Amino acid sequence: MNNAYSFTPVKGYWFTSWLVKDLKNRNTCLNVSLDLGLTRERVCVNNNRILIKDIELDIDSITPSEEDRIVLLESDRVYEIAVSTLKGYYKLKATGMESPPTLEINGIHMHRIVGLNPWEDATLKASRARIRQGSIVLDTCTGLGYTAITSIERGASKIVSTEIDPTVLWIAERNPWSRGLRDERITIINDDVLNLVKYLEDSFFDRIIHDPPRFSASTGDLYGLEFYRELFRVLKPGGILYHYTGLPGFKSNYSILKGIKNRLEKAGFSRVYFDRESQGFIAWKLL
Repeated sequence: MNNAYSFTPVKGYWFTSWLVKDLKNRNTCLNVSLDLGLTRERVCVNNNRILIKDIELDIDSITPSEEDRIVLLESDRVYEIAVSTLKGYYKLKATGMESPPTLEINGIHMHRIVGLNPWEDATLKASRARIRQGSIVLDTCTGLGYTAITSIERGASKIVSTEIDPTVLWIAERNPWSRGLRDERITIINDDVLNLVKYLEDSFFDRIIHDPPRFSASTGDLYGLEFYRELFRVLKPGGILYHYTGLPGFKSNYSILKGIKNRLEKAGFSRVYFDRESQGFIAWKLL
């Protein structure tokens, strides 16, 4: 695709407040994870200084300014993975010393982090979409790429993943848990899926994972009938749509979820039901 994004993971070492706290006041060499739990590295600590291979620096220089922030040591540059733009404030939010982080935008995190970690959240969504060996998948909102990566792990042969916000991709490139996005079976499109979907081929995808930002006035089109009709069009007969919604209005008299279900059915989807565990709708395009 002409507007495919060239995903380039950043190399470096990552520090959470929990890791720094563990390292402080030690005077020893030990094996720790410097990529949020993926691998382990030998470091030595002495007099509040840390030595990693041939890099030596003061521990205070890698201490996050807040507990849930993450500091990246990239070559000789040290910075927090956070950025402020006209659209808002973005940060890679730590969920533990050795666990997958989430993306937070304007105080709203993009994964469930209570009762399960962000990777488990993505894995649950891929399983509910019934991704299997050879599946061709449309992933409507890349984010940190966890859903696309876990779909590859389940056997998907091709994934088209779209992300409208370049800042999100910038953060994903600095997240060690997003490295799998460089897999050649994943094509990332830096475009608005509302526009892109109109140019996708009829009945092309076996599965669709639609995991949009929280329902609001600014994101309403991603929950709209016109868009649902486009998703129905590009899905193969017999294909499955998994649509994450969270639980907006779940206990109120007027439920946003009821409106979503009605629009999915009006768009042509059948056997539409809400899966409480994954907090999303599962819908079929019948043969």
